[in-house]
Amino acid sequence: MKFTTFSEYHYERPDMEAFCQLLRESEEAFRTAETEEAALSVFEKVYDARKHLDTLRNICEIRNTLDTADAYYEEEMNYLYETIPNAELVYQSFSKAVLASEFLPALKKVYGELYFERMEKLMRLVNEANVENAVEEKKLVQRYHKTAAQPTTEFQGETLNFYGLLKKMEDPDREIRKAALKAWSDLYESISGELNEIYSRLIENRIRQAEVCGFEDYTEMMYLAMERFSYDRTDVAKYREKIRLHIVPLVEQIYREQQEHLKLDDFYYYDENVTGPDGNPAPHGTTEELLALAQKMYHELSEETGVFFDYCLEHELFDLETRPRKQQGGYCTMLADMQAPFIFSNFNGTAADIDVLTHEAGHAFEVFTALRNGVSYEMAFSTSEVAEIHSTSMEYLTYPWMELFFGEKAEQYRRNHLQEGLRVIPYMACVDEFQHVVYEKKMTDAEERYALWHSLEEKYLPWRSYGENEFLNKGGFWMQKQHIFMCPFYYIDYSLASVGAFEYFLKAEKDRKTAWQEYLGLCRAGGSEGYKDLLKLGHLSDPFEESTVKDICEALKPYVLG
Repeated sequence: MKFTTFSEYHYERPDMEAFCQLLRESEEAFRTAETEEAALSVFEKVYDARKHLDTLRNICEIRNTLDTADAYYEEEMNYLYETIPNAELVYQSFSKAVLASEFLPALKKVYGELYFERMEKLMRLVNEANVENAVEEKKLVQRYHKTAAQPTTEFQGETLNFYGLLKKMEDPDREIRKAALKAWSDLYESISGELNEIYSRLIENRIRQAEVCGFEDYTEMMYLAMERFSYDRTDVAKYREKIRLHIVPLVEQIYREQQEHLKLDDFYYYDENVTGPDGNPAPHGTTEELLALAQKMYHELSEETGVFFDYCLEHELFDLETRPRKQQGGYCTMLADMQAPFIFSNFNGTAADIDVLTHEAGHAFEVFTALRNGVSYEMAFSTSEVAEIHSTSMEYLTYPWMELFFGEKAEQYRRNHLQEGLRVIPYMACVDEFQHVVYEKKMTDAEERYALWHSLEEKYLPWRSYGENEFLNKGGFWMQKQHIFMCPFYYIDYSLASVGAFEYFLKAEKDRKTAWQEYLGLCRAGGSEGYKDLLKLGHLSDPFEESTVKDICEALKPYVLG
């Protein structure tokens, strides 16, 4: 397949019936195969067909997120939502034939033990009675994205969306920050009725899916879907308690010092993201100029990252600037047919733009590297608590090049950025416990959710004050986190991964070469091993062990305090 640039890639609607027919024929061929070679050939044909289908689906999803109001790609997404669940049922039947085959040991030699362990365990998630539920869930998430992408407001003579207002919330002028927060929260309040309705319907839908599949509850179902094979919700609850005991006090101390530095008598949410009297460091240059500087950085970081970034530039595997109707957030996905990553973001002229060029590029570098190291496309991205080590570690490993983007404010950026890596962890615990309680108590009442969020802020974010903002004071802040709507239970994985990323930062402070080689080895492995095994491969500590979080906090104090 010829591949030039992303914009030139031709999307065509996948023929799902033809794909299902291939699966049926392949199942029969696999059952009647008489040699290892014949069985491997059939399996490879199905593997390639699924890879192509996933590539087309990702192309469609990317273009839908680039413009949530594009009618063509919205309709294509609806087609995929409606047809893929049935295709998964047919694939499940093929998988059963594979798992029962005498040639399974031969397949494991090629694709690895974990590939087929996943195939067997994840089969429990597929149920014919859930097809309509799965379609409804996808459409509700799509409706969420479209709803959240639309709002804009007039602010100081500009028409701004959520991202534009976030930039204003970092203004050195405190009155502008305060007004920007009010405008930002007013936008969320204006769509809160629809967001609450969408979320209530998602809760009902997801609980229904778990019941159909015979799970104890939706939490159990999602832990399996996220391939959490080596830990459970009890372990995560204990980990959140470590955050409360060790990270929350450290973050409180960071904010106290920040308040003193800003010479403020009181401290509100709109002050939390401002780290100097003259504002935060901001990158210098246009998007094109920032990409050119990033190219220089990645060439100097390593030969591998230089090759990777050149490839991304050559094939235009970025869409970085915010604009009306574009989905919120940032992500990295994969075009498996081309062994190519794709990076999506919403630049807004703040330091977060550079975080994207390192964080999402960390994801992209990992999948680019793993695919070229022979890892199967389905396991090129690891499970999320490791995938976020790849991305967050890249943010820290590129620290020596921050002068390129921030000039004389580079050191301020590095300190702020490392502090932010800690400051956000209690919020991650807040999001995680919120979701556990919501699904455990089937909390479809909007007012109960507001009250729950408010109580969790008091537990994990005791310094947080919204001043006179009624909507946020009652607990409205939860709905700005898109992970709650689109990928339940994911958000705590950023926190688990931060532990590993902090370790790579500390290693690099002592021996940059060794730290890079250990990180590179982790990237090359992709998701070919389980979570605990990948931690060992990357020479990293287990966040669930008793002293890990405490030890990391102690080691970071000289870098984030004083």
